[in-house]
Amino acid sequence: MAANNLKNTGREFYELRVYTLKNEQQQKLVEDHFKNAAIPALNRLGSKNIGVFTELKPAGQTRVYVLIPYHSLADFLSVQEKLFSDPVYLEKGAAYLNAPATEPAYERIESSLLLAFTHSPNLAVPAQKQRIFELRRYEHASEAAGKKKLEMFNEAGEADIFKRLGFNPVFFGETLIGEKRPNLVYMVTFDDMQAHDRHWKAFGGDPEWQKIRAVPDYADAKLVSHITSTFLVPASCSQI
Repeated sequence: MAANNLKNTGREFYELRVYTLKNEQQQKLVEDHFKNAAIPALNRLGSKNIGVFTELKPAGQTRVYVLIPYHSLADFLSVQEKLFSDPVYLEKGAAYLNAPATEPAYERIESSLLLAFTHSPNLAVPAQKQRIFELRRYEHASEAAGKKKLEMFNEAGEADIFKRLGFNPVFFGETLIGEKRPNLVYMVTFDDMQAHDRHWKAFGGDPEWQKIRAVPDYADAKLVSHITSTFLVPASCSQI
């Protein structure tokens, strides 16, 4: 019943994968897999706008970040079975899927399942041009603090400020399953680092933001215990 209720709201689910790699050969294998096999197959299954990203300034070998939207929880739960029943996917993805244990396609995959915010229920694809992406995770000291921060983004209007100031947010999501819960994750975009700095300066001085942050219950010290910011660039196969 809960799953049906969520489906009726139109809120998407997102799988956020992070591939840890040891070398460029693994990176190429993962990116080629998404380009030739996974993205076309997921598109056929109804998941559009698959994002594939590498780190802007990696410390050593980059990780690969993959964002996969789903219309419903049922879609997410059934995707692996459907992929492994797809002969085209199995053929095109053979090098990745059947990589030997002595030469694996990747070291590990970390996956999180996210639920889109009520006031930003669907992923928004920015214009196709050169840009950087910022993936931000806000960790909370408690579930109650996490719910309050969600209220701040949705009902109080924090997410609307991002949109109004031209951050071109791609998605906002609450982490249902994943590491370092409770947390929320969102992605915004900029032309370059100079634009990033200008936008965040404008956000900090925005009158609406100043009004929201002045509410005692919304104080960052109460709601956000740690922020992780990762700068990404799209891989050649990315649909975002």
